[in-house]
Amino acid sequence: MTDTLAPTVDAVPTERRVVTAIPGPRSTELHARRTAVVSAGVSSALPVYIERAHGAILVDVDGNAFVDLGAGIGVTTVGHTIDTVVEAAREQLGDVLHTLFTITPYEEYVRVCELLAQHTPGDFAKKSVLVNSGAEAVENGVKIARKYTGRNGIAVLEHAYHGRTNLTMAMNFKASPYSTGFGPFAGDVYRAPNSYPLHDGLSGADAAKRTITYLEKTVGASDLACLVVEPIQGEGGFMVPADGYLPALQEWCTANGVVFIADEIQSGMARTGAYFASEHFGLVPDLVLSAKGIAGGLPLAGVTGRAEIMDASQPGGLGGTFGGNPVACAAAIAVFEHIESEGLLAAAKRIEGVLKPALLELQKRFPIIAEVRGIGAMIAIEFADPATHEPLAEVPGTVAAYAAQQGVLVLTAGTYGNVIRFLPSLAITDEQLRDAVGVIGDALAAI
Repeated sequence: MTDTLAPTVDAVPTERRVVTAIPGPRSTELHARRTAVVSAGVSSALPVYIERAHGAILVDVDGNAFVDLGAGIGVTTVGHTIDTVVEAAREQLGDVLHTLFTITPYEEYVRVCELLAQHTPGDFAKKSVLVNSGAEAVENGVKIARKYTGRNGIAVLEHAYHGRTNLTMAMNFKASPYSTGFGPFAGDVYRAPNSYPLHDGLSGADAAKRTITYLEKTVGASDLACLVVEPIQGEGGFMVPADGYLPALQEWCTANGVVFIADEIQSGMARTGAYFASEHFGLVPDLVLSAKGIAGGLPLAGVTGRAEIMDASQPGGLGGTFGGNPVACAAAIAVFEHIESEGLLAAAKRIEGVLKPALLELQKRFPIIAEVRGIGAMIAIEFADPATHEPLAEVPGTVAAYAAQQGVLVLTAGTYGNVIRFLPSLAITDEQLRDAVGVIGDALAAI
């Protein structure tokens, strides 16, 4: 650890600590200022204002320390303020902040694309374009697929979440709060049934047959440019599809000239114990979308795929003013190096080995936990009435509120609002995990 980093790192404890009410007086004061100048459309799950962070701990302006089980919805996957990532960004800040890669390029952009080509599934020639956000990656993936195929149709799956731009709002399954009142939306988007084993009880083969039948009857393969899937769905509730489901969809896409796009924005970058979750299912997507965890907290995203598809665009058809910013690229290079040097693929598996058994023990105590699911550091619990199997949408919010008062930050999710998702950074310790799960257990006991 360098001296320049010491003041921030040394000021962050390694365990939760609650010293005021949640939110505390300084957070309350800041929130009053916020409501006067920040759009009400930009809401916050917990109005505590963070001052510093390191590893898996957030510290607010009142000195409360939270075990962070959300990682900025999967962004700080390697951990908050990891020394090598911060130092790489700081060094780049002193060299060059911006040139616009499409005017005068720089090596850092090229290196990130080399790393993406190396670590995304498939041993064929690959190329990338770097952009700013997950939604922008989705937009570019779709337009590249349309250009390559000459077709218009976009297929997505039930329970999908892809962003808040006009096109991605049309691709989302859940309208509220993401798209309510914001239409009209982009057209030629078709939503097919997904594999949701807890609710549909279908095998992977049967679920795939249902999806493919819908696409063939409703759209027609000859009019379909791409199928965009999250290998493990994020906002939808961390659904893990039945065995064989995704490979069957990819096989159908390949046979029909449909570009298979894996949205790995939340599930990628070592989150599941593989660089990309597609690897768990034997998938080799035509295009892979990256964002969130790729740059350790700085805004960066990418579309990576088969060279012949990525080269379908005319020169100047891809890019943007801030896409592939040098500082974000420098941080991303450090993230890739940190994953390798610290063995973070194994760390994700370690987290699953601690978290999933602990949550299964809670399920034995509390029958309202209908399922514990997920892979690596991407685990969820879904709540339903044990007798009627109806979703219990009130439980996650109640648990999250209780946990926050005890210094644990958890995220809710799910189409029906009845899921708690666990997205800890790969820097979290076993002790921090067990302590946080203990708080969740106390919350459930208190309901």
